[in-house]
Amino acid sequence: MINLFSDDSLLTVRLNLDKVRKFGYALGMTEILTITSERVDDIPLFLAHMRRMDLPMLLESYFLTHGNRQGLDFGWTTTIWLAHILSQADHRMNQVQPWVERQIETLRISTGQPVQALDVTDDRLADVLRTLSDDRCWTNFERRLTGTLLRVYDLHPSRVRLDSTTASGYWEVTQDGLFQFGHSKDHRPDLPQVKVMLATLDPLGLPLATDVLSGECADDPLYLPAIARVRGSVGARRLL
Repeated sequence: MINLFSDDSLLTVRLNLDKVRKFGYALGMTEILTITSERVDDIPLFLAHMRRMDLPMLLESYFLTHGNRQGLDFGWTTTIWLAHILSQADHRMNQVQPWVERQIETLRISTGQPVQALDVTDDRLADVLRTLSDDRCWTNFERRLTGTLLRVYDLHPSRVRLDSTTASGYWEVTQDGLFQFGHSKDHRPDLPQVKVMLATLDPLGLPLATDVLSGECADDPLYLPAIARVRGSVGARRLL
């Protein structure tokens, strides 16, 4: 049995169960009731929203994985990792497996999947990142996901806003890295930066297309590709 109560409620439940256990022993009942306590927090909420978005199914459909994969499939592995990132505000891969071990019953009940801690080891999550880096698969997935969101939440796109921003930090600049020196919108030309191009549905702020690029890129060449992707997702023009 999984506990969904607060600490005070849990104490009351345990006291009552102790009385029931003693009463059961008096009647010759020897079955032992085992209680598993987990912090549910916001995990079922995140997973329910992602299931409503068809996220596990779309990930599994649009990203190809090798046929020897065992355990939890690619779609659910990625979805559970996203739930961890959102719930814990932590993107580190080495924190996911201990988190799953602590929430194993919550995750199994919320997903309906036979989740195991070994499904989210560092090497499996690294495989997830490599698989998601396929630009062609990502574009097709993004288009289908946007269409699903518009349908499920009954959204009627009338205006889309496009804008780019930069994020700078104390990073080491490498030749092929994302963090590069460029025109700084943060007024910190001394720091390397990464650039993000985002197309969002107004006024909801729902992201329709996202591009993460190296920091030296100019803004002008980024608009037309983003516009083309938005048109492919929503099937309409004159929304800019």
